[in-house]
Amino acid sequence: MLTTASTATLPALPGQPASPARPACPTRHGGPAPAPAPAPASAPEPVRAPVRGRGVARWAVEPTVAAVPLVRTRVRVVLEGWRVAAEVVDVLLLAVSELAGNVVQHAATNGRMRVAMVFDGGWLRLEVADQGVRPLRLPHAAAGVDPESESGRGLLIIQLLAAEAGGELSVATDDFGTSVRVVLPAG
Repeated sequence: MLTTASTATLPALPGQPASPARPACPTRHGGPAPAPAPAPASAPEPVRAPVRGRGVARWAVEPTVAAVPLVRTRVRVVLEGWRVAAEVVDVLLLAVSELAGNVVQHAATNGRMRVAMVFDGGWLRLEVADQGVRPLRLPHAAAGVDPESESGRGLLIIQLLAAEAGGELSVATDDFGTSVRVVLPAG
């Protein structure tokens, strides 16, 4: 399910059609209508005013490796539609990649992954949730990291980037499972 103010076509997630879907239109030959011709390369990009107000985008997908880059692309498309500052987009794209990857690695057998983006009052919230029941604690920047460890740095990096951008990272566990939220000023 997708609810957003953006009109861009979003890439399809595994098992779901692209959103919004372009219906097939039969031609006189019985086949689908040809795709529209791309705009000339020299056509300038229209200048768009920044979006003020609210927006929501949500997806529920199977937590597979293939879903991670598709969810990242969807988040990027939504953020571009909301005219979010490039620095904030970079942090949120890194965050959604890390958080979705964590769901795939640690909770893929526990149902669906939910991803939500909310733009409200100058703030952006990215939430990635799974149905896992594992306790999850946020890392502490002062805690030492084992240099031989192959994992365990991703949430710390996201936490530090969010704090540097004036936002925060938080974790909540409820009846559905575990959700990790990144909240940032829209910039």
